[in-house]
Amino acid sequence: MSDSIKHECGIVLLRLLQPLDYYIQKYGSAFWGYDKLYLLMQKQHNRGQDGAGIAAVKFDAKYGVQYIDRLRSNSPASIQDCFVPEYDKIQQIADKNPLLLQDVDWIKEHLKFSAELFLGHLRYGTFGKNDLNALHPFIIHNNWISRSIVVAGNFNLTNTNEIFNELVQLGQHPIETSDTITLLETIANYVNKENDELYEQFKQKGLSKFEISTQIQKNINLHKILENASSNWDGGYVLAGMLGHGDAFIVRDPHGIRPAFYYQNDEVIVFASERPAIQTAFNLQTEDINELPAGHAAIIKRDGHFSVKPCGKQAQPTPCSFERIYFSRGTDEDIYKEREQLGAFLLPSVLKAIDNDLINTVFSYIPNTALVAFNGMFDALRDHCNEVKKQKILKNIDSITPEFLDKILLIMPRFDQIAVKDMKLRTFITQDKQRDDLVTHVYDITYGTVNRNRDNLVVLDDSIVRGTTIRESIIRMLDRLCPKKIVIASSAPQIRYPDCYGIDMSRLGEFVAFQAAIALLKESGRNSVIENVYQKAKEQENAPKEQIINYVKEIYTPFTEEDIAQKIAQLVKPENIHADIEIVYNTVEDLHKACPKHCGDWYFTGNYPTPGGYRVLNQSFINYIENKEERPWERCK
Repeated sequence: MSDSIKHECGIVLLRLLQPLDYYIQKYGSAFWGYDKLYLLMQKQHNRGQDGAGIAAVKFDAKYGVQYIDRLRSNSPASIQDCFVPEYDKIQQIADKNPLLLQDVDWIKEHLKFSAELFLGHLRYGTFGKNDLNALHPFIIHNNWISRSIVVAGNFNLTNTNEIFNELVQLGQHPIETSDTITLLETIANYVNKENDELYEQFKQKGLSKFEISTQIQKNINLHKILENASSNWDGGYVLAGMLGHGDAFIVRDPHGIRPAFYYQNDEVIVFASERPAIQTAFNLQTEDINELPAGHAAIIKRDGHFSVKPCGKQAQPTPCSFERIYFSRGTDEDIYKEREQLGAFLLPSVLKAIDNDLINTVFSYIPNTALVAFNGMFDALRDHCNEVKKQKILKNIDSITPEFLDKILLIMPRFDQIAVKDMKLRTFITQDKQRDDLVTHVYDITYGTVNRNRDNLVVLDDSIVRGTTIRESIIRMLDRLCPKKIVIASSAPQIRYPDCYGIDMSRLGEFVAFQAAIALLKESGRNSVIENVYQKAKEQENAPKEQIINYVKEIYTPFTEEDIAQKIAQLVKPENIHADIEIVYNTVEDLHKACPKHCGDWYFTGNYPTPGGYRVLNQSFINYIENKEERPWERCK
């Protein structure tokens, strides 16, 4: 993606199923689980580079010994910050008295993260401050071990205000309105309620307070807690948590918008946002990994019992397709194939854009994340060239000459590494003109790869959101090669609507497809369409989210996809560019063919899986018309 778009977040939940002595004997270290946590977080660093946090729960900790450990960092080396301090201590002990690292009792009393249960989180500071207090995991401490809670998640809710007000009605006094704190307090409310109910139940049986505490830990019903807590959540979420006594959970929203995968054997149960991370950390095959179903909760009890059950209202799964196009790691077996298909589906539009002139066309890609889709397009292009050559030979089978064959064999795709990213330029220059000029040099171009004023240049991008980088950097850079025509091919369809479930695409007016539709309406004298949509949006501004209708679709209705693509090409073409510019997109239909199990396409269609999505869209359009810079859910909440 040439535009800078951020994504919230990545998680790891890891539970050791054997005593620490087992890992010392088999793997030579009581920190085997800690090592795996580190590797799992490193292999998901793509999901969050603004901060990281880890937490651990020690089983059977001595009274007076801290049983929950946590470290968080918002530095550029946040993952290392969370692990290096403890690794340094371990190394110091190994150098001075290595036998201590074989003594589990000593380790658990003196070393942090010598635990059986771990939770890790990686964060992009997309929707809030990036200070330490904003970093997961979050903790509520309590002297009653079964009331202590640790949570971390990958999510965004659209109705935090409603949940916040429910807490107020219960008599609580929340001090923050963020969705993370609100979720934590909501879960804590039901954890406390469950503890209270169990306390009364066992008290009536005549048990002592100490015995009651033990029975609560064994019998606390996390599934019931999660069903009650999540009953009114609207959004996309994967939320993981631990209770102080050792129960753990992970719950996924009813539509499965955000991803979650897991693996279990007799040594470990592990959850992560990325399937390849688990495969790499444990040397597994794709078929060894399970996906947590949408609308389900996984519960790991302190005694190791593991279950996956439906949790709350069930709905039609609509996993996010943008995860597949861009955000998830391309090393996933299925994602790799899907991205290849997306590239292949672009070929007919690309051939049309270059008038089938393969002899005078160079193919490339920007940025590096588009490589897999480009490979798919290039493979399809090779097949196309072979078919063209075969038909020409068959048509002239009786009159083939060496000169004819030489000409035929020239029909082959031309690929060159047109652009190489040199470095990340820091935008310490504040003057727009100077900064834009610097941005054009983020990439080095390979001179001499294009025949000046004769060749077409096709460049594949995985998605085009705002078009800013294409306009201010990429097209200017490519034009220095003097191609006759530049074709930008997007493996994603036109992005027309904001996201509200965790990806940093919330301001409608920033989308170049929306800008193109607005420009076309104004140019064709249909300003009344814009005003009518605004009036309809204002009329339902305070309506219940379940009643809100997507009237923004009317902005796009008068135009074909080709109309909008042509206008986008005009909008992203800077002044003094000599090459013709054309932009082609994949269709939503082809997206669904490539990613059949991930039909969450609201970015492209405006068909949101939850009512809160329509409310955020409605507010986003109002903000655009009223020239307000705030994120749409800031007002919704």
